[in-house]
Amino acid sequence: MINRLYDTSLSLLTDLYQLTMAYGYWKSGKAEQEAVFNLYFRKHPFQGGFTITCGLSSVIDYLNEYRIDEEDLEYIGSLKGSDDKALFEIEFLDYLRTMEFKCSVNAIPEGTVVFPNEPLLRIQGPVLQCQLLETPLLNLLNFQSLIATKAARMRLIANNDALLEFGLRRAQGPDGGMTASRAAYIGGFDATSNVLAGKLYGIPVRGTHAHSWVMSFDSELESFETYAKYMPNNVTLLVDTYDSIKGVENAIIVGNQLRERGYELGGIRLDSGDLAYLSIEARKLLDEAGFEKTNIVASNDLDEYIMDSLKIQGAKINVWGIGTKLVTAFDQPALGGVFKLAAIKNESGEWDYKLKLSEQAIKVSTPGIQQVRRFKDSKGFISDMIFNIETPLSGKPTMVDPYDFTKTRSFSETVSYEDLLVPIFAEGTLVYSLPSIYETRERVEQQLAHFHKGIKRFVNPHTYPVGLEKQLFDMKTDLIVKLRAAK
Repeated sequence: MINRLYDTSLSLLTDLYQLTMAYGYWKSGKAEQEAVFNLYFRKHPFQGGFTITCGLSSVIDYLNEYRIDEEDLEYIGSLKGSDDKALFEIEFLDYLRTMEFKCSVNAIPEGTVVFPNEPLLRIQGPVLQCQLLETPLLNLLNFQSLIATKAARMRLIANNDALLEFGLRRAQGPDGGMTASRAAYIGGFDATSNVLAGKLYGIPVRGTHAHSWVMSFDSELESFETYAKYMPNNVTLLVDTYDSIKGVENAIIVGNQLRERGYELGGIRLDSGDLAYLSIEARKLLDEAGFEKTNIVASNDLDEYIMDSLKIQGAKINVWGIGTKLVTAFDQPALGGVFKLAAIKNESGEWDYKLKLSEQAIKVSTPGIQQVRRFKDSKGFISDMIFNIETPLSGKPTMVDPYDFTKTRSFSETVSYEDLLVPIFAEGTLVYSLPSIYETRERVEQQLAHFHKGIKRFVNPHTYPVGLEKQLFDMKTDLIVKLRAAK
């Protein structure tokens, strides 16, 4: 079945209610009505101060291949309602059969630092098509953005140390493993143990041996010597199978044997015990034996908090192998992105702006065909303003805090800025040149370097200013008042 999953059309990678709404649009004559949806998230993951957007490459692949084929239609046609009759009419299946993707998509490039309520993606086109894409777009962006953010947090702690992603065996299925490897690399990791990710994405791969290798021999030393004999150009020895300090001593013996053959001991790996103490002792032994350049690799359910603690304790680790707590986003396994209707054209060809009300202010959506303008000065990025592209900006634009209207900020006409959402598809045609995975990874580093260090701390991070342009804020307020009065 797993091979069949990746051979089939992915157009049904959606929730049933997307299809039932699509049917309703078609049946009521609204299928081609032009609409705008925004995809965004409400809170930063991990109680942090920033998020890395990731997954646009997958979105492009998905939309480029978007089709509802005969096998899909046969399955949709087999679905039944509560009366045991077909859920969808044959004529609706005929409509889907000839439907061509013709939406326009704007998105914030992968590797960009983003903030709550900012549209990561804006999709405009026939309401039926936009609706069908809600679930897959969220699926493709939510998880990868989560993992890229987790990886970027670990990179901040690691500084110049090497980061290796070891999470495939603990990932949520093969797709979770593959997308996690890609997102982790974009977020700042140096390599992966995932060979298929190396093949498909061009990510460097790393790995040597496990405890089973050591245990299969009569002695630890014999296992090390045998491994080094047959793979002398890839020797990092796992030293904690029996006794870590003794393991380091055995690794030094093998390191001297390697030097006699013209090779070097690449590293030793600690996978259990007191990593701070053991790494310090291992460093002493290695240095005294003349192996000052031999790496000390650490693993064992690490995350950014444990890494930070180990560094505070003076650990001598310079290569970090991270698995479970990275690829599963262990402390927050979902980003919580949403996809909301923001505008729809009426019979007169004018936009009717839409929002979702809620008793919770954070869940009230923002109307409009949105763009995000990021302002910057000589020190870096200073704030982001969400505005409606249908409303001309003139003079000094004013930004309002969406949760406290007394907090406003105006920007001079001379201040530098960039608009983050860029065209990806124009009426169904791809118009975007996708950067390489290496360029996207570099973008993350460059982006983070332009933000104040306060947003990058883990405890009580600084809140980066993000607000609504005043005309958009006023429109949203008026809509809220109007909708509440109509209840």
